[in-house]
Amino acid sequence: MALVGGLILFGALLRLMPHWPNFTPIAAMALFGGTYIKKKHLAFLVPVAALLISDFFLGFHQWMIAVYVSFALVVGIGMLLRNRVKVGSVLLATVSASLLFFIITNFAVWLGSPFYPQNMAGLIESYTLAIPFLNNGILGDLFFSTVFFGGFYLVQQRYPAFREA
Repeated sequence: MALVGGLILFGALLRLMPHWPNFTPIAAMALFGGTYIKKKHLAFLVPVAALLISDFFLGFHQWMIAVYVSFALVVGIGMLLRNRVKVGSVLLATVSASLLFFIITNFAVWLGSPFYPQNMAGLIESYTLAIPFLNNGILGDLFFSTVFFGGFYLVQQRYPAFREA
């Protein structure tokens, strides 16, 4: 339970600190939680709680549901990863999580905002203008996935009791 609480606090705090846009630990935390937290409800609760805590301070916006749904789906990707944790599979899952978040959230912005025309050109413009956020998201997700998965691997090597945790 301390691990879960620590992840929530870590995710919320890092999201509140100055950072590049979309360079946060939330997706990596969702992926890691889906992979290693055995109780499914807690695996979903960790990223949602981190988002809620940090959004309380950052403010809420009309596309929050797309953000929360994206991270819930990333937890699902983590659950698929459970018995396949290898460098390549974690890398693929991390990039998939970044792309999933990008596709869902930018579609929601296009669909529900007056910023873009509600046609194919507007949708393409929405995705095109968001590419810098995708780049930061992928870099952040890769960095934090390395921290979570790599750090946990090192802890397991040093303390074999964590291999079954």
